[in-house]
Amino acid sequence: MKGRTPTKKELAHMNKVRELGCIVCRNNGYLFSPAEIHHIEGKTKEGAHFKVLPLCFAHHRRGDKEQPISRHPYKKRFEKAYGTEAELLKQVEELLEDYDDLPF
Repeated sequence: MKGRTPTKKELAHMNKVRELGCIVCRNNGYLFSPAEIHHIEGKTKEGAHFKVLPLCFAHHRRGDKEQPISRHPYKKRFEKAYGTEAELLKQVEELLEDYDDLPF
């Protein structure tokens, strides 16, 4: 991975995010779709490994400009179709809070 090497805490966070499954697929009614990590602010900034989205291959980097729209390289189309990265990040953070509140 190019960029700053994640700490153990950052790796744990990214693993939790990945376990949520693709946030776009989830929003489109699919129960679970295996996810990759997408860094919304690159990988070099302080805290960048906490600002990540879980996206499946098709929504992350497959390169489609039509449905499913890929984030790379179609950021504007992606955000128009699915919401901004900031909106999706907020949703991911809320989902993680819900999971942290579970009793197991």
